[in-house]
This record gives sequence, structure tokens and C-alpha cells, in this order.
Amino acid sequence: MEFTAKQIAGFLDGVVDGDPEALVNDVSKIEEGRPGTLTFLANMKYQHHIYSTRASVVLVNNEFEPTEPLKCTLVRVEDPYRCLAKLLALVEKRPNRSGIEPMAFVHEEATLGTDVYVGAFSYISRGAKIGNNVKIFPQVYISEDVVIGDDTWIYAGAKIHNNSRIGSHCVIHSGVVIGGDGFGFAPITGSDFAKVPQIGNVVVEDNVEIGTNTTIDRATIGSTIIRRGVKLDNLIQIAHNVEIGENTVIAAQTGISGSTKVGKNCMIGGQVGIIGHLNLADGTRIAAQSGVTQSIKIENTAVQGSPAYEVIPYQRSYVYFKKLPDLVDRINQLEKSKH
Repeated sequence: MEFTAKQIAGFLDGVVDGDPEALVNDVSKIEEGRPGTLTFLANMKYQHHIYSTRASVVLVNNEFEPTEPLKCTLVRVEDPYRCLAKLLALVEKRPNRSGIEPMAFVHEEATLGTDVYVGAFSYISRGAKIGNNVKIFPQVYISEDVVIGDDTWIYAGAKIHNNSRIGSHCVIHSGVVIGGDGFGFAPITGSDFAKVPQIGNVVVEDNVEIGTNTTIDRATIGSTIIRRGVKLDNLIQIAHNVEIGENTVIAAQTGISGSTKVGKNCMIGGQVGIIGHLNLADGTRIAAQSGVTQSIKIENTAVQGSPAYEVIPYQRSYVYFKKLPDLVDRINQLEKSKH
């Protein structure tokens, strides 16, 4: 399907700067632009690519002013990245399936809504309640008494364990495990441990997306809670009784220990480690590879490092840290000169 720059601008409430009849039928990265494709420029760090790109149409910010001649047509919008996401959602091809494939198992005491799809080798247990237009792809396991809201998609190989509650309009990617056993052990005599039964559940609210191979453990008592609008990347570990606040985003390989409460609208980078029983205020931002060992009580605080502390003092300290070998050499030379 082809679109003109004029049509794209109309859909995005943008303005064409160049040829309104420029045609595109695909998308590309700006540095790899090809004729007939659309790309975008959201970060001015990559501005130099716009002067050499072969893409036909480029989404740019309304305030963008070129400093060299352009070969492409511009569509000026308020936010190029969000507008690209809007376009990609329009053309995304998601398989709209319904019905139960022959090799799937659905227990007679499970309840399914309308337009549900259940792929081959999936298993839906006794007492499960599946909403309308839910898509369950092959090899998914839905345990007893699980509830899944309308319009949720669960991709191949995901596992949802006993009594978990999944909201509407969620996306659960392949390999996700929701409601697995929490890591609870009590030390006893010697070096042995007694397992503490994990009898709680997991609650995932509406409009949550959970990336591939992420694990969310059920609570020891009560619920592990993922609030509405949360976006989790791949390979994240969320332990028992953790609560993630609304619209928080977490990047890959982050681990959050038991009973920690993460506030609303937080941003957590990749490979972050957060110890248990902490409280992170709304709007907290944690840089990648940080280790958080204390609660963060002030909203919209940015931290970095391990142990993590406020980002500006950390970055100042790091300047000195890098110079430590030279400083040590200078001190040694001074000590020698005294003798």
C-alpha cells in the first residue's frame, strides 16, 4: 500500500515541506533510507543523516530548520517519534484469528468469551475465565482460576499460573511466566532452608505489556501487582509482593527484589538491581546498571551508580574516579620527593 506525503501529513495533522505527492510504501532507518520509504528524525544528534538519506519522506519536528539542501520531502509534526509509532500501529499486521485449534485443550469448566482464539497445544485449566477477543497463541499454559480481560494477546509459550488476574488490552510476549513460585526460604539449623509456601497471586492491570522471558512471581501472601499502563522489557525479574506503579517503564535484565514498591511514571534502565522492601517515589529515574539499596523518597529524583545516588553528584564523582590512578601516582611522587 502506498501513501503520499500529503496523505501522511493529513493523518498526523502535519505540514508538508517539499513534494506533497512523494510516494512511500515502506519505512527505513534514516541512515539506511531508500527511495520510496519513510523515516524520521527525532534526535538532533542524528541530524547529519537527513542531508544524505535517500528516503523519500522524513518526519521532523515543527521547529527543524535545515542548514544544507535536502533531497527528501519533510512532514513537519509536533513529535516525530510518536507520529512514527502512530503510523506503524496503522500498518502493523497482527494475525486476527478466532476459534479453538484441534490440538488445544480447554477444560469444560473454563469460560471463554466471544471471538477468542486458542492455538494448538495450548492448555486452559478448570475455572479459567477468558474475556472477549483474547488471542492465546500455541503452547500457552493458563492455570486454574486465572482471569484474563478483553482484547489481551498472549504469545506462544507464555505461562500464567494459579489465580493470576490479567487485565484488558494487555500484551504478554513469548516465554513470560506470571505467577511462578516466589523465592521464599527460611533458614533452619545448620545450612539448610525450609521453603515458605507462596500462596498469593499476581495482578496485572489494564494496558500492560510484558516482554519476552520476563518473570513475575506470585506473592507470599496477598498480591504482586503490576499497575495499569506499565511497560516491561524482556528478561526482567519481578519478585514476590513487588508493586509497580502506573505507567512505569523498565528496561531489560532489571531485577526487583521482594516487597519493593515502585511508584508511578518511573523510568528504570537496563540491568538495574533493586533490593527488597524499598519504596521508590513517583517519577524516579534510575540509570542503567545501577544498584539501588535505599528507598528514594523525593519524587522525580534521578539516580545512578552502585550503590545508586543522585545522578549529578555521581557524574561529578566519576570524573574524579577516572583520575584516581594519576592522582595516586602524583601522591607517590610527592611522598618520594619528601625523602
